[in-house]
Amino acid sequence: MASKAPVGERTILGFDFGKKYIGVAIGQELTGSASPLGSVKAREGIPDWDSMSKFIKEWQPDFVVVGLPLNMDGSEQQLTHDAKKFGNRLAGRYGLKVEFQDERLTTATAKEALFAHGGYRNLKKDNIDAESAKIIIESYFESQY
Repeated sequence: MASKAPVGERTILGFDFGKKYIGVAIGQELTGSASPLGSVKAREGIPDWDSMSKFIKEWQPDFVVVGLPLNMDGSEQQLTHDAKKFGNRLAGRYGLKVEFQDERLTTATAKEALFAHGGYRNLKKDNIDAESAKIIIESYFESQY
């Protein structure tokens, strides 16, 4: 699945990797913005591939961005390696280019944004994971320009 759109007009699917849930968001390079879509259940970091395939098929991204969970000092941890493995599986399964984006503090930022827009009711796990994926895409855009 080669990229169809020119640089600057591509559609990007973003993932906030987790062992139990993987947040999903969609981003548009043209606007530099992203929207949360939901999350995919995972078992020990292995996603429900049927659910993952539905997102890929529906949105047909030009490439994907996977959040890289680093320690605050920038060093890698076990979850960093698991996220890289997940990205490699996405690339292999769907033939998509995968980029990785530092995701330090995205969960805290996501919680703040969700709380500001709907209070405690908005702080559901599904919302937090999807909002984190949205922030990962937006920080990827910021790092490109």
